[in-house]
Amino acid sequence: MKNIQEKKLPRDESRLEKLAFTTTHHIGSFNSLILHTIFFVGIFSLQWLGFNFDQIMLILTTVVSLEAIYLAIFIQMTVNRQAHTLAEVSEDVEDISEDVEEISKDIDDIQEDMEDIGESDEELTVKRQHNQERIQHIELILKELLGEIRELKDKHK
Repeated sequence: MKNIQEKKLPRDESRLEKLAFTTTHHIGSFNSLILHTIFFVGIFSLQWLGFNFDQIMLILTTVVSLEAIYLAIFIQMTVNRQAHTLAEVSEDVEDISEDVEEISKDIDDIQEDMEDIGESDEELTVKRQHNQERIQHIELILKELLGEIRELKDKHK
């Protein structure tokens, strides 16, 4: 699992940033829930080892406060990273949309050119059929691109 996480991280991130993202990933896991539960049970069981309740609460409060501070920092770093990634995806979606518009204009131009050609009926029929197949192919690609754009937008909402 660690190798997969490292492959997803950009190469220009520092070790601390990698640690933050890995920590945030693991904190949101079932294993983390189990470890925290064991920790809390262990802290409260210190009463049987001679610690009084005030000492236990002091230790617990200090540890939980420090953990909360670091987790808040790690989570904010992850949020900032995701915001940056979403901005990049948004730019890609805009580029794809512009490409789709250009392809659509090209299709219109092809259709106009087909109408303007004054060739014989037989040659015109063959070319129209070929161009219609190309147009259908391009339309299919456009539909797939629009589907992918919608998926990207839905994923990053």
